Amino acid sequence: MPPASILLALRDNRLYEPPLISYTSPSLPPWLSILLAALFTGIIVALISLRIIRKLQDLLDHRSRKVRRLAGKYVELKRRARVAERLAELGTLTGGLAHEIKNPLSTVQLNLQLLAEDVTPDNPAYSRIGNRLKTVQKETSRLRDILEDFLRYAGKIELDRHPTDLNALLEELVDFFAPQATLQKARLRLKPSEKPLIADIDPKLIKQAVLNLMINGLQAMPAGGELILSASQQDGAAVIDVIDTGKGIPPDALEKIFHAYYTSKKGGTGLGLAMAKRIIHEHAGRLTVTSEVGKGSAFSLRLPLKKP
Repeated sequence: MPPASILLALRDNRLYEPPLISYTSPSLPPWLSILLAALFTGIIVALISLRIIRKLQDLLDHRSRKVRRLAGKYVELKRRARVAERLAELGTLTGGLAHEIKNPLSTVQLNLQLLAEDVTPDNPAYSRIGNRLKTVQKETSRLRDILEDFLRYAGKIELDRHPTDLNALLEELVDFFAPQATLQKARLRLKPSEKPLIADIDPKLIKQAVLNLMINGLQAMPAGGELILSASQQDGAAVIDVIDTGKGIPPDALEKIFHAYYTSKKGGTGLGLAMAKRIIHEHAGRLTVTSEVGKGSAFSLRLPLKKP
């Protein structure tokens, strides 16, 4: 049966309020309260210290890995510096050697010319001697050209930069190269950029680089074809494309064509493309190539635009 208080609440139509019951906890001795407080504080300090130690350990591990990486990079930089120093010394020696060969070679060429003048048509061996002298003169001239190409490639490049309109530069190259293209039955076309392309470059060296690419393209089309020069702006850079419709480059040769003295052409020095790439690299640019055998090749030259 419900308690009387509940029945009375129902009778008087009011909310039943249960009596409040108070609970009192037994009091602890002071020494125990101090002990528990100290224990609780010690636990909190230990947890915080453990967390700090873990963070310090993680930081120390991170710093240790970073130091190891920096040490590895330092060792690699020292190795590269030694290699660069040896290459520079080798370049100086080979450059000096090339000069030493070039000087007596000039003397040989001069004496061959004088000797050819001394051989008269009334000599019974005139024809045979004349042919041999022409062969020797041709080979000495070729050797001199190789030496000059090497000296240009191995020597230090000094850039004479100034703002240059690449559209105008390509127009000058097309005018200069058109007669040679016509002789080889190649059609030369220029696609200039719609807007002026101003780059801070050495125009003489960039002309040399593009001309090397044009000569390479023309040599790839012995039976004639089309040689296209185009200029455009892409992703904040000036782009010059030299496209030919020649025989193309085999995939296994694409990685080698920019190496010094690599050539697939008879009589080629193998320095034209290597020199072009070096010139572009000195301008903080990039030279790439795509090719398809039987259809042709496209060399793409990227240069930073002049900042406004």
